Amino acid sequence: MKGYLCLQDGTTFEGKASQHFDRNVQGEVVFFTGMTGYQEVLTDPSYKGQIVVFTYPLIGNYGVNNEDGESQEIQVSGVIMYQCAEIPSHFQARKSLGAFLNEQNIPYMTEVDTREVTKAIRAEGTQQAALSLETDYLFQPTKTHQIEQVSGEKIDTYGEEGMHVILIDFGWKKSILNALLERGVRVSVLPFSKIEMLDALQPDAIVLSNGPGDPKDTVDVLPLLKKALEKFPAFGICMGHQVIALAFGGDTTKLTFGHRGANHPVKDVVSGKVFLSSQNHNYVVKEDSLNGTPLVPRFYNVNDGSIEGLMHDTKLIMSAQFHPEAHPGPKDAEWLFDHFLTLVKNKGVKTHVS
Repeated sequence: MKGYLCLQDGTTFEGKASQHFDRNVQGEVVFFTGMTGYQEVLTDPSYKGQIVVFTYPLIGNYGVNNEDGESQEIQVSGVIMYQCAEIPSHFQARKSLGAFLNEQNIPYMTEVDTREVTKAIRAEGTQQAALSLETDYLFQPTKTHQIEQVSGEKIDTYGEEGMHVILIDFGWKKSILNALLERGVRVSVLPFSKIEMLDALQPDAIVLSNGPGDPKDTVDVLPLLKKALEKFPAFGICMGHQVIALAFGGDTTKLTFGHRGANHPVKDVVSGKVFLSSQNHNYVVKEDSLNGTPLVPRFYNVNDGSIEGLMHDTKLIMSAQFHPEAHPGPKDAEWLFDHFLTLVKNKGVKTHVS
């Protein structure tokens, strides 16, 4: 059965529709350039409601396992691939990628020229798209405030002893929680809508999680968040990085087609070193908006010069636009967790960790 990827600018791509391609699906279309990591991408709350185009031509060759999901369910609205492996080959595989998508009724298309789709997105920018059985899809008004769709409603605590870290939930990934637990800390996940409860939890530090959509959707909690940042050591990741900038008076802007992939080079201005990072974001912090704030850039994207991380000039506050917990090959950025927690233990005394 034929299916169609219809871009809002009028461009249409034809492909083979999946088993559960029985309804129209609309979402923001984005592309991911990694050769691996598809299970993590599909279950990452930061991709909530998006249609993901995998640029690598063969996806699914190692199947889907029980360990690598970033949440309990698939978060994307639809998937575009050139080829989806029907028979996976890996000792941890429990099912094929196609079966995983079909089980959760997520429509997908194969036999699509994904590189042409990527060129179209790069040329015209990220836009709304639809998976449809017809070529004349009528686009609906876009949804906003995706953060509220993925953030939890209750406080959950993991680990029994050690430093107490609050993970502020904008749509957190399991791998961030695991990275903290592996370092011997106790973690409480706090929905961002309940940030007024932060003091009562008596944290040693806070970590601001990733999340989907526009960071300015958090505007209502920024005053409370700023008070917390001025009181507790903090580390922001992806959305958390952007929210820290907004809380201190900075601004964010949307990239033309975002950064999504597993090999984005980042430069650390403190050490002068360049390392590879895993990324997934549409928005970036505007550098000129930091003038007059206590925040200064720490990391830059080597490809386009955008800000990839911040430091506070007097307080123990740091951030990363990329994902230090993600290691789809290199583990170049994982040291940031050790660096942050060491600084917290040493009450902010600078200690080099690499």
